[in-house]
Amino acid sequence: MDVKHFKVNLLTQMTLLIIFVVFISTLLVSILFSSLLEDIVENYVGKQAMTVAQLAAQNPKIIQGFTEDHPSDVIQPESERIRHTTGADYVTIANHKGLRYSHPNPEYIGQPTATSNDAVFNEHKSIIYQGNGISGPAIKAKTPILNDKGEIIGVSSVGFLVENVQNQLSNYKMKIFQLSLIPILAGIVWAIVIARRLKKLILGLEPEEISFLYQEREAALDAIRNATITINIGKQVTSMNKRARELFPDHQLMVGKRIVDGHLAKLIKSVFSTKEGKFNRKVLLGQQLYIVDLSPILNHNNVRGVVLTIRTVSEIEQLTEEFSEIKAFSENMRAQNHEFLNKLNTIYGLLSLKQYDRALNIISSEVRERQDIISFLMSSVKDPLIAACLLGKKNRSKELQVMLEIDEESNLNSTLKPEDAHHLVSIIGNVIDNAMEAAWQRNKNKGKVKVSFTDLGNEIIFDIEDNGLGIPQGMEDIIFTNGYTTKTGENHGIGLAIVKNSIDLLSSQIYIDRSNLGGARFTIALPKDTKA
Repeated sequence: MDVKHFKVNLLTQMTLLIIFVVFISTLLVSILFSSLLEDIVENYVGKQAMTVAQLAAQNPKIIQGFTEDHPSDVIQPESERIRHTTGADYVTIANHKGLRYSHPNPEYIGQPTATSNDAVFNEHKSIIYQGNGISGPAIKAKTPILNDKGEIIGVSSVGFLVENVQNQLSNYKMKIFQLSLIPILAGIVWAIVIARRLKKLILGLEPEEISFLYQEREAALDAIRNATITINIGKQVTSMNKRARELFPDHQLMVGKRIVDGHLAKLIKSVFSTKEGKFNRKVLLGQQLYIVDLSPILNHNNVRGVVLTIRTVSEIEQLTEEFSEIKAFSENMRAQNHEFLNKLNTIYGLLSLKQYDRALNIISSEVRERQDIISFLMSSVKDPLIAACLLGKKNRSKELQVMLEIDEESNLNSTLKPEDAHHLVSIIGNVIDNAMEAAWQRNKNKGKVKVSFTDLGNEIIFDIEDNGLGIPQGMEDIIFTNGYTTKTGENHGIGLAIVKNSIDLLSSQIYIDRSNLGGARFTIALPKDTKA
């Protein structure tokens, strides 16, 4: 196998790492515990030796034995009894000269002790130490033996052989080692389980593959010309592509921030609840109108987030300008065709009935009306975009069977800058549409809308009134809220929000009042300093 091309996969790396950590941790804990155990055992054995030594030193029979002609005859049996009872390896009693009166090996009785007793006899101290004796290395304790007068008459020496202590420690350490195998084995099993679980969650990919996929995803998102934004379940922005960052440099749509725009937040909530996408929704963000698509991010049929695809209306208009013009022309032609078809059928009926004079009157009236409205708009409205908008609304009113009356005294000699004219057309177009719908809903084919305008003075004034239901008192400001609507269906609640946005952009004013026709009256006041 080529060593240079040998790679350990993520599953093996994680398993080995967890096993290594568990093994080292268990080993270090075992070593530390063994070391502490040695100190604890040695300290405990030393204290136990001192306890036995003091027990022998205070034994009345042993103290009495020092007064006998043959002390060892009394002391040896008693000290052996104590040794067997306490488990000590030896209990030695010696006089003030250091000569033994007792020892587990009777041969050493009468001989001097192998270690010094100076600390006991000279300093009157009880001591614990580890040293070598005739029985071998031991943990020893020595304490003075006092008579009734408090005089030192001998020394009590008790020892536990180191060899026996080490055997006991070895048994303890073996148990620690056996117990340490449990966390090591559990760690190995758990490491394999965790590694397999993680491998499943990351779809079996290696770290470098995940890194490449992330970079590939970022590059793909940045290459998309539409703004793309992802929202998590907490309605927080989690990522934005390059186009989105360009569109919203200082807006609420920033990574880490929550969506607070009411209409957009409502659409996102709807996606979470229905698990279905929303497409081609108009949303007003800041001072700009956008078209938004919302698609759910599903995980096991649960919505974990939402992807927003955002396009500015201006971009769409720029890309589809020619198509929009054709469509607008087509709609106007359709409206006119619908109206003319009805009148053509009427004329045909009159001709069939040989009512030639009445047929001629209808034809003359229709031609005269068309010529009059076109002539009036061409002479009274200098801005062609506004004139075209009013002509289009006139045709639309005929299709809706709503009477749209343009005041013949109206006059507009001012020419606006193209962008301002566009905003003004957006304002009057949306207001007239709403007025015609309100008039038709209340009065059907008796609906009526009246439009008048003038540029006398320092402002351009448009008055648009209808005979609809009007605006309820206290709702004058609420109707301009983005998403507010009293209509059913989708993509409503945006028209008056666009109006309010355009009003702000033109630094103009809009007033709402009761119309003499019985419905609402909208007055738009635009300063003349916006003209070209």
